[in-house]
Amino acid sequence: MAERGGGKSPVSRRQLLRGGVTLLGATILTGHSASAASGPAGVGRAPASAGLLSRVINVRDLGAVGDGRADDTAAFEYAYALAAARVSRGIGRTVIEIPPGEFLITRPNALLNGVAPLRPVNGLRFCGAGKRMTTLVFRPPVGPGSFLCRNEDIWSNLSFERIQFRSATPGASFFSSYSTGQAQDYRFSECEWMGEWEYGISLDGTDTNSEMRWEACRVGGAYRRAFLYSGLTGRGQQPNDQDQFLNYWFSDMKVEYEWGNFLEFPYGGSITCRGGSYIITGTRPRSQEYGTTSTFFRFPVAQHHDSVQRFHAQDIRFEVRNPDARIIDSVWRSGTIHFSDCDDTGLAFKDFAAEVRPHRYVVGPRGPLIRYDSCQLVGRHEYRTDGARDSLPTVARYDMCLLRSHPQEEFAVTDAGARPGFVGFVDCLDGADAADPVTAGTPEAAGDGPAAPGDPKTPPAAATGPASPTPVPAQTPPPAAAPAPR
Repeated sequence: MAERGGGKSPVSRRQLLRGGVTLLGATILTGHSASAASGPAGVGRAPASAGLLSRVINVRDLGAVGDGRADDTAAFEYAYALAAARVSRGIGRTVIEIPPGEFLITRPNALLNGVAPLRPVNGLRFCGAGKRMTTLVFRPPVGPGSFLCRNEDIWSNLSFERIQFRSATPGASFFSSYSTGQAQDYRFSECEWMGEWEYGISLDGTDTNSEMRWEACRVGGAYRRAFLYSGLTGRGQQPNDQDQFLNYWFSDMKVEYEWGNFLEFPYGGSITCRGGSYIITGTRPRSQEYGTTSTFFRFPVAQHHDSVQRFHAQDIRFEVRNPDARIIDSVWRSGTIHFSDCDDTGLAFKDFAAEVRPHRYVVGPRGPLIRYDSCQLVGRHEYRTDGARDSLPTVARYDMCLLRSHPQEEFAVTDAGARPGFVGFVDCLDGADAADPVTAGTPEAAGDGPAAPGDPKTPPAAATGPASPTPVPAQTPPPAAAPAPR
């Protein structure tokens, strides 16, 4: 049972759900929220005000079942409506709690529906119990064009924590964000995405859509376009206006999905990815735009405003599981691209690995400036030019890297197979150095476990001991004056 206003006649949950707009301005104090906010009974604490207690909304108190079968859409729509109604002076201080369970949502925009006439607001938090403990199953009647969340230049400072989102309608999308200056500052912490999506998050508009952070999240499932797509142009704005979309940070991620692109940025940029594991586990069904290729980082437009073409990847382990999986495909003509202490050699023992080209660039007189520091790299890297091949300065550099499959003379190639003169190497180890006798007999080198005696891949000495029966001369013992230390 809940109360309206300051202790007036009680109103049932069913009446609240049916009350519609007439109740949106009321202060709702649910039993769960009151208990959680006031603490254990008998501790002598002064009761908090109903206005303070109402800042926490638990969807189960609004009728959500969470058994994976009952349709919980209305409870989530109502939770959002209450949060929107409690905005004061442009600040929303509401926390929407989602307890353990599997909650079915069947209508678009039910979790977040930031549209006019609501004015710009700062602050809304969605809080679950943990990845796979709290699951929101999105099952709209039609997939493409249906979004679980919509923000039309209304909300900034949005937070999603400890929730799994799963698409049960192939081609549905998670979040549509449109901004001309307001939509920004999103944070996702310990969240997970599963199922087949068209977009995870799509960014549209002319300004901001910036300052977004993902921490300790898992990106699973599959994506017809991309998990994060920056630069939709469906409303008539100039594409370069969307170069104002800036600053995206990914930390300690587990990016392990079936197919699709992880980040695709026709416009905007300034991206940092630090730590984690990145794996594409399958092959994309053939499409007109992408073929069968899936790419972690795709930057498909050449011309941009200055300062947005910046990409940095650090401390990441990649797996290249098939020739259709790419780590980066960039046609930027300026800016910077930097990989530091990254490793994509985990499957270098596979038969196809030596000929893959998982890093691909188009470069021009202004770059981009491409640098790899202390990385371990498989296959070859491909460089294409804009026609000024003979006049390009050095725009790419590899510093203290392990080139697992080929020596540096054969590692960087053009699309025609030639060696580009604008790529430099400093203190790198080539493929011959990587295949040393110490690792030649390891499971990674053999492909399927320790080599058996007589295996043609294994030197005879490694398989059966000394190849010659000739005895090895005994070594001269150390002088008596220099005994080994104890």
